[in-house]
Amino acid sequence: MTGTLAAVGAGLAVIGAGIGIGNIGKGAMDAIARQPEATSKIQTAMIIAAALIEGVALFAVVVALIA
Repeated sequence: MTGTLAAVGAGLAVIGAGIGIGNIGKGAMDAIARQPEATSKIQTAMIIAAALIEGVALFAVVVALIA
């Protein structure tokens, strides 16, 4: 039973990260459409935010599988 709950927790963490990164991408595309001259700054911020979300998701998966 514990393995099943760990798998559910890991799955939820990955789904949450996917939704979060999707929202970041959507917001970045909207911002670039509004201000094309700020593309490089927007892309940099988007990549950093996506990397942080991936890190948190990986940590959540590890914690879910260990617990």
